Amino acid sequence: MVTLKTERLLLRPVMADDVDAFVAIHEDPEVLRWIGGHPTSGRTGAWRMLAMISGHWNLRGYGPWAVVERATNDVIGRVGLWNPEGWPGIELGWVVRQSRWRQGFATEAARAALRWAWDHVETDHIISMIRADNVRSIRVAEKLGERRELSSVEDGVEVLTYGIRRGDT
Repeated sequence: MVTLKTERLLLRPVMADDVDAFVAIHEDPEVLRWIGGHPTSGRTGAWRMLAMISGHWNLRGYGPWAVVERATNDVIGRVGLWNPEGWPGIELGWVVRQSRWRQGFATEAARAALRWAWDHVETDHIISMIRADNVRSIRVAEKLGERRELSSVEDGVEVLTYGIRRGDT
């Protein structure tokens, strides 16, 4: 797996030691509000998430990274590519710990992941699926150069698909 550095962040493979950080991030009700789904179910659920992320890298050759704030060495989120069987396309997604919102970390991490994707993944199109009321994530997608492509309803919630094509960045 690959490690990327930005000015303030390290995007690195997930590790077993990330369990507690992933529990804290993915069981925060405000974070869950925007990413959907259910809490990780404690350390066991977080462990499964880490294993799934590692497996995605193994099967696809790409996947999400743990996002580490270099100044503090804290795991503050995850960012990367997601494309399990049956998914509508290669998705670039980001989740950042609530205490680090509004500091540009999601954009910085997602921009690095997108640059890496264009250089290493055989695709001409990347999407981001975002709840229609998630203004902050929509803003991140637009800063990356993504444009709204589609609207759908998933489990009673409007989801917007933003996308970008190779060469648009």
